[in-house]
Amino acid sequence: MIGIIVTGHGNFATGITSSVKLIAGMPENYQAVDFVQEDSVDDLIKHLTNAIEALKDCKEGILVFSDLVGGSPFKTSVELAQKLKDQYHIVVLSGTNLGMLIESSMARGYMEDLDALADMAVNTGKDQAMKYVYTERKQEETAGDGI
Repeated sequence: MIGIIVTGHGNFATGITSSVKLIAGMPENYQAVDFVQEDSVDDLIKHLTNAIEALKDCKEGILVFSDLVGGSPFKTSVELAQKLKDQYHIVVLSGTNLGMLIESSMARGYMEDLDALADMAVNTGKDQAMKYVYTERKQEETAGDGI
């Protein structure tokens, strides 16, 4: 099974994980790594490394979901993925939303291709972002005498 790590600023990881649990139950092979104000980047490296180690039996790879591209959780995850590329196949995503995380978590049960799962997650994330616009429904007038 593909492992999942969720990371982000503040309590993003544990916060979104609480929503995943509520909607779909707690997934297997899943780690949440927060990057709170008291943490240094060295602390983040340690926490992410521990999360990767906890998923060492995920032979198909590890998919890392982060909140913001270019932020410390994203950047640190990318650096660790490169540093550990001889030991682990790690793909890092940014812009994580609840829909993409739940769908990817559930899809791991039948998908073993990490890159395909990552592509699916990105597409789902894009599909989940939308702007709602209210349009008033107009009732059609009927022609004739109403009989």
